[in-house]
Amino acid sequence: MISLIILSGRSGSGKSTALHVLEDLGYYCIDNLPVSLLPPLINQLTKNQALTKLSVGIDARNIADDLAKFPEIMTSINSELVDCQIVYLDSASPSLVKRFSETRRKHPLSTNRRDLPAALEFETKLLSPIAEVSDLTIDTTNLTIHELRDIVGTRIAGRKQELALLIQSFAFKSGVPIDVDFAFDVRCLPNPHWVPNLRALTGLDQAVQKFLNDDQDTCSMVDDIYSYLCNWLPRFRANNRSYITVGIGCTGGQHRSVFVAEKLFKLFKPNWNNLQVKHRELVKLINQPGEL
Repeated sequence: MISLIILSGRSGSGKSTALHVLEDLGYYCIDNLPVSLLPPLINQLTKNQALTKLSVGIDARNIADDLAKFPEIMTSINSELVDCQIVYLDSASPSLVKRFSETRRKHPLSTNRRDLPAALEFETKLLSPIAEVSDLTIDTTNLTIHELRDIVGTRIAGRKQELALLIQSFAFKSGVPIDVDFAFDVRCLPNPHWVPNLRALTGLDQAVQKFLNDDQDTCSMVDDIYSYLCNWLPRFRANNRSYITVGIGCTGGQHRSVFVAEKLFKLFKPNWNNLQVKHRELVKLINQPGEL
């Protein structure tokens, strides 16, 4: 069986970095393949059995009509012969504008009559047929190059056939991550920020954990979220979903959301093989976003 990873997304979102990682992991990588050539390429590979790991980058430089037909074209690929993942990388528009300004690169869709923000908006429209059928969307807005490489290496290339579950804490004040499938709001729980000796700590620290563990509402919230996910995640797995991202949000993403995410991670860990936990705001405290 051929392992096929299709990478797409707006310019500047990190597709080139992702392709380089997959190339280092033994994938034969093709950048900017015309969509119409994807089925004959797959047919040729399945006949010759020359390659078992293939990654293809598809972007807005394709023919617009072919991009519109992407979902239809994908249905022609034999799923018994090809294990296909469609991964869409994206970033907030202001972040993409900043990246293009810093590198002084020209957006491939920009013209004398179409400035950079308009080109990004047009690109979003062109790539929407791919984004809508993607198995995984990765928000690279606040990722460093090293973090993106790690995600590609472990979550995409290292994926097993079972459903991959990521539990991620975040701050509502910084926005809900665009790649979450479920977002739970835990801002109603007691906030350690208002306890002077806990303010500088995080949900990974024992003192904060004790403070929240001693609160009955917090324990009930964790139990309710866990029960909900246990009830519905098997339905997504049965529907052939490859990835699920569960977001846990509080005001600052430092105490409550981190604590709840860690509790859920520990509850799922004994019975879930492909499981990760990530704390978006804690990573941002340590690292500054890098150019992708």
